[in-house]
Amino acid sequence: MHFSYGLLIAYPLRGFFPRVASVRGFGGYFLSFDFTGSTSAFYELLEWGTAAVIGSDAGNDFLGSQGDIWDPQKDMALASLGALLAMTVSAPVTWRYKRDFAREFAESLRLKGAAPFGEDAIAQIQMDPRGR
Repeated sequence: MHFSYGLLIAYPLRGFFPRVASVRGFGGYFLSFDFTGSTSAFYELLEWGTAAVIGSDAGNDFLGSQGDIWDPQKDMALASLGALLAMTVSAPVTWRYKRDFAREFAESLRLKGAAPFGEDAIAQIQMDPRGR
């Protein structure tokens, strides 16, 4: 189930991030993978918190871990693996059918401002957030 979650949610997220957050190239693939792993970890924490509040026997029944202390880690790994597989498959397909994919992907990995920030530049940004 956790693998399926990662596999099936990451691809729609890949379409969501460019439209809403204007994230293109590598960032869209990484954010989809990261969001899937993060929500999986949040669910495991929520599951643990619920089991801790409920109590001993009922909490263990709710968790369904059946004595496996590594169950949450395995669940998160499976969700992340599913998301990684979805992104790994969708990238070559997108590359094949989208003419400017290689340029967009390469541009997303390039640093926008190669010069490092000095103390004066940071102070100026803090004073005027728009960078003027």
